Amino acid sequence: MELLQEAPTTGLRPKEIARRLDYRNDRLYGLFRDVLDDMDAEHEVRRLKGNKYIFNEAARRPGGSANADPAAISGDSAPAEDASTRNASNGSPDRSSDNPNEAEGVIDVHENGFAFVTVEGWDEDVYVAANNVGTALHGDRVRLEVSARPSHDSHKREGRVLEVTERKRDQTVGTFLKKGHFAFVEPDDGRVQKDIYVPEDAFGEAHDGQKVLVSIDRYDESKANPEGRVLRVIGDGDDPGVRVLSLAMSLDVKAEFPRGVEDEAAEIPTAIPDEEYQRRLDLREKRIFTIDPEDAKDFDDAVHVKELPNGNREVGVHIADVSHYVDTDTVLDDEALKRGNSVYLVDRTIPMLPEKLSNRVCSLRPEEDKLAFSCIMEVTPQGDVKSHELRETVIRSKHRFTYDEAQTFIDGGHPDHPFASDVVDAARLSRTLTRKRMREGSVDFDRPEVRVILDDDGHPTDVVRKERKRANRLIEELMLMANRTVAERIAKQSDPPPFVYRVHDTPDAEQIQQLAEYVRAFDYELELENGNVRSHNLNALLQAAKGASVEPIIEDAALRAMSKAEYATENIGHYGLGFEHYTHFTSPIRRYPDLMVHRLLKRYATGSGARANEDELDAACKHCSERERVAQDAERESVKLKQVEYARDHLGDEFDGVVRGVTKFGVFVELNALLVEGLVHVRDMDDYFEYDEDNFVLTGERSGRSYRPGDEVRVQVAAANVEKREIDLLFV
Repeated sequence: MELLQEAPTTGLRPKEIARRLDYRNDRLYGLFRDVLDDMDAEHEVRRLKGNKYIFNEAARRPGGSANADPAAISGDSAPAEDASTRNASNGSPDRSSDNPNEAEGVIDVHENGFAFVTVEGWDEDVYVAANNVGTALHGDRVRLEVSARPSHDSHKREGRVLEVTERKRDQTVGTFLKKGHFAFVEPDDGRVQKDIYVPEDAFGEAHDGQKVLVSIDRYDESKANPEGRVLRVIGDGDDPGVRVLSLAMSLDVKAEFPRGVEDEAAEIPTAIPDEEYQRRLDLREKRIFTIDPEDAKDFDDAVHVKELPNGNREVGVHIADVSHYVDTDTVLDDEALKRGNSVYLVDRTIPMLPEKLSNRVCSLRPEEDKLAFSCIMEVTPQGDVKSHELRETVIRSKHRFTYDEAQTFIDGGHPDHPFASDVVDAARLSRTLTRKRMREGSVDFDRPEVRVILDDDGHPTDVVRKERKRANRLIEELMLMANRTVAERIAKQSDPPPFVYRVHDTPDAEQIQQLAEYVRAFDYELELENGNVRSHNLNALLQAAKGASVEPIIEDAALRAMSKAEYATENIGHYGLGFEHYTHFTSPIRRYPDLMVHRLLKRYATGSGARANEDELDAACKHCSERERVAQDAERESVKLKQVEYARDHLGDEFDGVVRGVTKFGVFVELNALLVEGLVHVRDMDDYFEYDEDNFVLTGERSGRSYRPGDEVRVQVAAANVEKREIDLLFV
């Protein structure tokens, strides 16, 4: 109750209350939610929109309801069950009616037909069998009937979709298949379970076999097909570039800008007005430089590092001032919000902003005057930020480095270059920042990324691992420091105004328990505390597996056990980084939340700006988190598409590989040379294999041959399905 009284108007979410009271395992959290439900039923607390709770002042009177027994939280006694106040969520669901067995949420359809519905306020999703999905499409908001209640021993719920309350998906991408006077579009996205019926007068310019964008205009009967119209012909399905674009669009990536957006961007002047030079801090004489990938054009950030007389360093992180050019309540801003971010596909970038802004006007290109929003910090030799200031500035980048060029300086090359000492000094500082961050609880996930080399026609010619060098770390650490500094500037105020944070919740205790059991099968131990894991124990596990054949397997498993980072107005900290306060400030050209942060900082800078509407910010945060997941899916699947194309060029070839996963239906193997994963199905093995799910081992009944993650094997590429992005392998 004291915690809720600290936030009398804004309220706190259940997970925030539980975190601050240190109720971190599932049993305590379940009991805590029961007590919270009882307090809600007794009107001692009141639930607000957004699943937040506040103290109910009306209940604060002599003779009023007694507070909940603290012993119930610790587990010393169990709260009394009252069927009239308990609901199926162990929380307060988003009800769409007065029926306690109904709820409303967003549906996530699996390509096999079943689905899960996420209901705000519920800790577990509702499972929906394929025959109960009805006319819902992936991403729709639905009303459902919940047919099973959870208990402390079982979190399983099942439901049936009653109606679609908000159709989120009104188009999809697929292959146009002409059937005479009508046609069907076979969706590329397996989560759209039925082909789209297209009448002859809605063909447009589409021809049989082409990839098209099709509308979903009507879908009222689950036994019928959705109906729609061809909106755009993307191109021939066998064209490598068309395959990538249609894949991205099928995952809801927005490929083209509406005409009005391009028109509005065209009207933005490229020259900096004189009044901006007059009112801004002029940093054009600073030794500012950028470090980016070789093919980058959207330069969000630039830096400078200068040693001060007292031994500290002045570190400037200068960010493109997109908010100066993109106003709210414009079609340009509306489209940027819809997109949420830029998408970096295997063969192209689909920008959040038109190229005039992303690659020219806003981009911090060398030897050009640019408007920036700068975070200028005084940093001690130990990596502590002693002071900082945020200023709207004019800068002029003196040099543009690629990561490889900057790494050459760090390795001691070209010592006479005019910027060699700047880069080396920044790298030295970044190393200090990395060590400090790891000491303070950051988790060290260092997974290598894959890069596919393409020829001029878009065909893959090689697959290589991206090497993460100290030059990459240099920029990462300076950006992390600026993001953290900006977040602390707001969060540490006595009454922090609404703001956008980048948050990462503590791992789910059940997931961590499963991780501990999993790694034990490989003779590794993950030390748990109070049913969960502290970051230093997770780092100890990752370090212990370093260099072993199971290192990537254990790292992948640990990543899967983590919560997903997201944007939120509720600041719960960032578990993975070990930061109490964190935001995204450094990439407004390619991330809309960063643009929101810039606007909020400017709004609050004078102290006279009105507080932002928290509900509107929260809705934008949720949308941007969703769009981030869309971009990540599209980027990952576009790389996988080219990997499968590359594997198709090696049908019949044999390769060495490492077992990455074992299931009852087969063995997943990553090919060392192709850096791609395929499946050896049990039906293609020359024995009857039994699966030991406790030790993750498949063992042959006759031969005694076994396969477990980390084993080195020899396989042959048997088949490569580009459409499904699947590779079949055979043991040799």
